[in-house]
Amino acid sequence: MSDEVRADHRGKLFHLLWPYTRWLVTNIIAALGVLFFFVLNRTVVRGRHQLPRERNTLLLSNHQSMIDSFLVGVAAYYPESIWKPYLIPWNPAAEENFYKNPILGWFSDQWKCIPVQEGRRDKKALFKMIRAARDGVMTLFPEGTRTRDGSVGPGRPGAGLVVLGTHPTVIPVAIDGMREVLPIGTYVPRIFKTIYVSFGEPVDYSEYLDRPRSKETAQELVDDVMEQIREQYDEIQRLRREEERAG
Repeated sequence: MSDEVRADHRGKLFHLLWPYTRWLVTNIIAALGVLFFFVLNRTVVRGRHQLPRERNTLLLSNHQSMIDSFLVGVAAYYPESIWKPYLIPWNPAAEENFYKNPILGWFSDQWKCIPVQEGRRDKKALFKMIRAARDGVMTLFPEGTRTRDGSVGPGRPGAGLVVLGTHPTVIPVAIDGMREVLPIGTYVPRIFKTIYVSFGEPVDYSEYLDRPRSKETAQELVDDVMEQIREQYDEIQRLRREEERAG
């Protein structure tokens, strides 16, 4: 665990035990995730072989459901994350969804969530994301909200500011099928669905590093990444149509 990343709302005993409880809980949940995504549902993963295994890696994904971060984390690094805990991604998590009661909040902390206040203009959370990303892996959803129609929407500059602040290896991730697994407004995931996860090649964003670290630069960087995610998403849609035609 990065010594700089703390759950400020927790006490000393929690932080003393956190590296151990977090490893235990995340790997139990990840094992259940494998059962859910790969047994009760059919999940097709593309591009996993080109994922880096180094710290300071940022997975930028489109957003379809409340449990997308579980899918991306499991598909990317499980079971390797069992013996390399730093590969378990940090995740920003909306307080109104993941911290609305003490039990859910405790589990969210164990899953390496960084709480983000409603409205998403949370500078404290942004600084925590930057510190966490430097020492491990992080999953971010640049759109900032779940899609309503399945399309990949525009990204927000926050993810770009994390990139400019940490210079990570950036991997574009496209997912599809999670809207059918957990539609907006529902809380019980569905089964027997087909899910796709596509990990792209590392993004070359070197042209932005000599520019001012501003909101405008961050937005342009994110726009480029979102375009790559859309290309991967379109490829997933093509593969899905081919499978449907093949029966």
